[in-house]
Order: sequence, then structure tokens, then C-alpha cells
Amino acid sequence: MKNITTRKLVEAALMIAIATVLSLFKIDLPFGGGVTIVSMLPLVIHSHRYGVKWGVFTAFVYSIFQLLLGMDNVSYASNIIGAVVIILFDYIIAYTVIGLASLFGKDSKGIVLGILFAFFLRFLCHYITGVFIWDGWMPETFMNLPMTSPWIYSLLYNGWYMLVETILTILVALLLNKTAGQRIFNVK
Repeated sequence: MKNITTRKLVEAALMIAIATVLSLFKIDLPFGGGVTIVSMLPLVIHSHRYGVKWGVFTAFVYSIFQLLLGMDNVSYASNIIGAVVIILFDYIIAYTVIGLASLFGKDSKGIVLGILFAFFLRFLCHYITGVFIWDGWMPETFMNLPMTSPWIYSLLYNGWYMLVETILTILVALLLNKTAGQRIFNVK
């Protein structure tokens, strides 16, 4: 039992490290936001290897690292409540939900559904902060559309990069599952 727990912890640490390094390679999109090079995939894989409990734990620890790396964003909050909302919804909850990616099984369909579900929850977290916190930075136009509503602006801004991030993660996950699925997504 001790060896199994040690293995899970070591793999969690490796997946967090890989995800953190991948998160540093960001492609800025023309309309704002950015896409990392499938930085959430290591967390998705760990969730599939060891289940939701370990997936959520690993993703939570990752969220702390992301918070530390993005701490300067918290300074944009105009009050303590805004800072707490940013910490919770742009970091802690937003990244922790990635650990739920294994809820739908380990086959290709389950992997796709899990990524769609977890990334949608992450999108919702960013959408909430976009509406209630980042609305003060809403431009007059976005994607050549006039912006008068933070609800629409947050939907477009966060939806744009999260859609690209989701599609890329699904494609790479399916490729890995097809070529090395038993070795990557399952524990031997």
C-alpha cells in the first residue's frame, strides 16, 4: 500500500511539473487570452490513471502553483472581495476542476467527454470573474463587435481561448490514447 501511494505522489509531482512548464509556453491569441501547449493534459492523464480523488488533489496542487505564478493578477482587484473571487475562480476552482476529467471512463469517448466537462467548468469559472471582476477592463470593441455588456465580453474573451485549448487537448489526448493508451491513461 505504501509503494502505491508513493507512486501516485511521485507521478502527481511529475504531472504538476510538466503541466507547469507547459503553461509557461503560451500562444497569445489575436483577440486576447492565450492558449498553452496542452498544459492541462498531464492533469487529465493523472486523473485517468488514478481516478477523480487523485485527479482533483493533483489539480488542486497545480492550482496553487498557477496562483503563485499569476499572483500579479490579484493586484487588479479593487477590493478584498474581488481579490478572493480572482483567487478562487481564476485559479483554485478553475484548475482544480480539471481533476474531474476521468468521470466518464477511460475509453476515447470517456476521455473526450471528461475533457469537455472539466474544461467547461473551468470556462465557467473564468467567465464568472470576467463578468464581475474584469469588466472594468472591457474594451469598447472586441472581435470587431461593440462591447456594452460584460456578460457578452466575458463569453467571447474566455470562450475564444478555452475553445481552442479544449480542442487542442482533446486532439492530443486522442492521439496519445490511440498510440499509447494503455501505457499513458491506465496504470499497469
